[in-house]
Amino acid sequence: NVQDIYPLAPLQEGILFHHLMEQEGDPYLLPSLYAFPDRASVLRFAETLQQVILRHDILRTSLAWQGLAQPVQIVHRHAGLPLEWVELDASLGDPGEQLQDRFNPRHYRIGLDSAPLLRCHAVEDRSSGRCLLHLNAHHLTVDHTALGLLVEEAALIEQGRAAELPPAIPFRNFVAQARLGSQPEEQEAFFRKMLADIDAPTAPFDLLNVQGDGSDIREHTQALPQALAQQIRQLARSHGVSAASLLHLAWALVLARATGRSDIVFGTVLLGRLQGGEQAGRVMGMFINTLPLRLDVDSKPVTHSLKDAHTRLAQLLQHEHAPLALAQRCSGVQAPAPLFTSLLNYRHSAPAAHAVDATPADDDIQVLAAHERTNYPLTLAIDDLGEGFQLTAQVAQPIDPQRICQFMQAAVEQLVAALQQQPNQPLAQLD
Repeated sequence: NVQDIYPLAPLQEGILFHHLMEQEGDPYLLPSLYAFPDRASVLRFAETLQQVILRHDILRTSLAWQGLAQPVQIVHRHAGLPLEWVELDASLGDPGEQLQDRFNPRHYRIGLDSAPLLRCHAVEDRSSGRCLLHLNAHHLTVDHTALGLLVEEAALIEQGRAAELPPAIPFRNFVAQARLGSQPEEQEAFFRKMLADIDAPTAPFDLLNVQGDGSDIREHTQALPQALAQQIRQLARSHGVSAASLLHLAWALVLARATGRSDIVFGTVLLGRLQGGEQAGRVMGMFINTLPLRLDVDSKPVTHSLKDAHTRLAQLLQHEHAPLALAQRCSGVQAPAPLFTSLLNYRHSAPAAHAVDATPADDDIQVLAAHERTNYPLTLAIDDLGEGFQLTAQVAQPIDPQRICQFMQAAVEQLVAALQQQPNQPLAQLD
């Protein structure tokens, strides 16, 4: 049943490390909850998911590492999707909440040695007459983009439009590009130049635990005001930079105030698909990588700081497949202390212009909940919605995630005002 064997991509290695470190739970499971009108609808959806699994190598992949010089991923010719119907006690409350609690990644794990790295659990909600399906997908095989592609393809197949799907591209092509196309010497030189003089972690609010299980993480989501979003885009265009660059600089301002440091380092999530060619946006698999970005909140004028942030992001993208462990070794921070403990995930969440309409024809499926976690104690996700921006803060207690969003909005407002009215004001003077 073995079709192929090849090494892990850089971020897969890091996720495997964190999985092995945890005795209970797994912060890299992506749980979601769906409602269906009846049992037959659940079975049809599971069947379409199985067809998507058969299309894509990465969805039929398991991992092996014991007794090996390096971990590998094994592609199976066939991998059946497990669907388990569970019984719940109606007296214990809402069945959806019970399902989410029972299979919560804070204590639930998926064995990585068995493909597919997806698990489905369903229940008949007799009080409402509908059925609920809880899906856990592991980040080792899907990222934010791939999860959307999986649901999109399943919906197309369910509509009888499978012929519209493009040919599946093997994930091994990406792994080969990431590994064979990398230049470790160039990567090391780049990160040493950026990080060699950083000798202490950038740990906002003194949050230092990057191996937590997520049990103390709280979340808050809010949108930036529409007028502010328009100003961000206008300023980015006028300065010849991206909106992402401006928002990365604003996050550096937040971290400077939360750490008392001027040499700020934080993780930024890179899509990993930018150098993969025209079809990279539709390849199923886990492409994203997390790498450190250094931005200095100092006496340089805000306009110079914005240009510098844009330049550094562009340079970092040239090394988007570099292993995080290599970057960390190039800093002056001594292990086991982390180089950074906060993460910025800027993601384009607007519908793509070329995307197909994959809405289920009869609106059978209702998405009730979807969650994404990392092992970092502070994460800010920025969803670029095409016109507006949405902030989602996840932070360990006792820090209030709503305050994080408020801090970020205040930093953006200050930065926008300075760029409009006092472009030569030193960045460090913004408050």
